[in-house]
Amino acid sequence: MARPKMLKLPEVLAEIGMSRAAFYRMRARGQAPRLRKLPNGQVRISRADLDAWWERCDQEAA
Repeated sequence: MARPKMLKLPEVLAEIGMSRAAFYRMRARGQAPRLRKLPNGQVRISRADLDAWWERCDQEAA
């Protein structure tokens, strides 16, 4: 079974065109894609979670 593609936070921020501060504000409101924190403190976001988040954004905007 293949592991899901995990993106680094800077990759996600570049894709969605958002600053780190704005992303964390959105996360505090419960509106950001799910983060997974690694033991070394870094965070990753799965491609599937990011794609699902994009879909929710499209549905809410419609």
